[in-house]
Amino acid sequence: MATLTTLTRKDLEKLQAQNPDYPMELVEGNIIVMSPSGYESDEVALELAAQLRNWVRPRKLGRVTGSSAGFDLPNSNVRAPDVSFVLAERLRKSPGSFAQLAPDLMVEVKSPTDSLKALRDKIKDFLAQGTKVGILTHPEKHTVEIYRPNQEAVILGDGDVLSIPDLLPGFEVAVADLWSPEF
Repeated sequence: MATLTTLTRKDLEKLQAQNPDYPMELVEGNIIVMSPSGYESDEVALELAAQLRNWVRPRKLGRVTGSSAGFDLPNSNVRAPDVSFVLAERLRKSPGSFAQLAPDLMVEVKSPTDSLKALRDKIKDFLAQGTKVGILTHPEKHTVEIYRPNQEAVILGDGDVLSIPDLLPGFEVAVADLWSPEF
């Protein structure tokens, strides 16, 4: 009879230390090696992170991080969204390792190799662990899907404005401004 071993955060930290060039997540006791995102999807993630940071930092509202910041979630998963935001009162000081909470806002940006179902499932996992808002951006289709617990997704396109009044009152960015520019 075979015995299955469930991996832990310590296993993830050990593997990550041995393989620093490979970003990893711990999902339901399994370690998943994350593939690099495409150029465009990373540019979109950086743009959204910059827009959020430029709003959040001068107002001292909280912390904005990119895809290397991991979260040790209440269900023991250790995951890293492409962009995340945590309210200042929930994370007064940056931890040296993984934040042991769910971010208030998490963003996933679809890259060419990503499955929409897997990204939506990841957002639902974060929402189930306490995240208040999950955003899925789809650069190829120029759409933004906004998820909140127990609500239908709101889908925005290029003519719309992204706002998150429940977390970031006054923050607004035109959806069309998130995409990679053409020169």
